[in-house]
Amino acid sequence: MTFTDVHTAQGYDDLPRLMSLMTGDEKHGPAATSTLDVVWVLYDRVLRVSPGAVDAPDRDRFLLSKGHGPMAYYAVLAAKGFLSESLLPGFGAYESPLGHHPDRVLVPGAEISSGSLGHGLPLAVGSALGLRAQGLSGPAVWVLVGDAELDEGSNHEAIAYAGAVGLERLHTVVVDNASATHGRPGGIAARFEAAGWSTATVDGRDHQALYEAYTAPHPGRPHAVVARVEAKV
Repeated sequence: MTFTDVHTAQGYDDLPRLMSLMTGDEKHGPAATSTLDVVWVLYDRVLRVSPGAVDAPDRDRFLLSKGHGPMAYYAVLAAKGFLSESLLPGFGAYESPLGHHPDRVLVPGAEISSGSLGHGLPLAVGSALGLRAQGLSGPAVWVLVGDAELDEGSNHEAIAYAGAVGLERLHTVVVDNASATHGRPGGIAARFEAAGWSTATVDGRDHQALYEAYTAPHPGRPHAVVARVEAKV
């Protein structure tokens, strides 16, 4: 499968306008805006997936674990042609496919239904294991989690297991907006490093730094990128 170029006429500068189309209660605005740059760089420069290949076996998989703030995700999907911009004003409405938590059955390109904290990373481990079992070594699995999700124990089982079995095609992006209840000795990256992961910690608004961290080689190990953004208030 050759993946087509997902670049469209709508670029990064158009994302604020696209996000402004989504109004109403329960927007979880800070949760969404904290992920904007992280998601954009992935879809714009890293992920091997396109609107015409959302079911291709050798596509990269992106799992939004931080699904309780999906506005930035929807805006990026619209900018890249996965869904129509006309759907954005209906965000959260009864008959809209764009719910306050993404639904994989309704949102083109969404790999999982998400929003419950702590589920995405274990699902990403299972996805990477499944691809390995099928002999598909090309696709990468990416999962975006929030720092507060690391308060959930299921994530730490996933981190320990992935490191132990060397899930090289697994990548985790942790958006750190200082909202976790429990601090990690040595910081977030140290938790992954202790389990055998490759890590990088960068400014979550710096697109070039994000790209370099995303594409850093990590042979034989899963990779975690901690993207630091402004603290949630």
